[in-house]
Amino acid sequence: MYELIVFDWDGTLMDSEATIVNCLQMAARDLGIAEPGRERARNVIGLGLHQALASLFPASSDAEVDALAQQYRKHFLREDRAPSPLFPGARELLEELASRDYFLAVATGKSRQGLDMELEHSGLGAFFQATRCADEAFSKPHPQLLLDVLDHLGVASGQALVVGDTEYDMQMAANAGSDAIGVGFGVHSPERLREHGALTVVERLQHVSDWLAGVQQK
Repeated sequence: MYELIVFDWDGTLMDSEATIVNCLQMAARDLGIAEPGRERARNVIGLGLHQALASLFPASSDAEVDALAQQYRKHFLREDRAPSPLFPGARELLEELASRDYFLAVATGKSRQGLDMELEHSGLGAFFQATRCADEAFSKPHPQLLLDVLDHLGVASGQALVVGDTEYDMQMAANAGSDAIGVGFGVHSPERLREHGALTVVERLQHVSDWLAGVQQK
């Protein structure tokens, strides 16, 4: 049924919520802007950086959003920052799906520089046949990130499954004509994921493989 599994990155494969929230708050402090609380900051994870900042700081001008983005990148990309951990089972899931001959890809709100850094730190880069970032296409929930991956790999939208932790992932999949499932340990609640089209919500990454096995047997 599915040939391609497209993963979100932050909150789905990598437990980077605390790092992202901290960098958003530090960027605001750098510019003397009232820093957002944790819940407001985590709610925009998954969007492209400029879209996330514009949503988080709606009174800011375009120039201020650009300045916030620059400060965020300074903190996120600094060489001495400890890498965020992968969620338990991430590597094992990718190994298993690769052994079952699925195409694997990433569609993320991260920048290309940010994703490449995390792929190198995590050692997961070799698993993916395609990756697409928010500075290369319209941000989620627009479908371009996913459509670009589909076009690159020559896979029809109905043969792709998106795995993500936010409503933006679910909406991106729906807008591209693909299915999606949610992970319940990321930034948006299982109820919110189902409301926006998740076929199911799993509580552990290994359950993605279990779900796929059940679907393929039908």
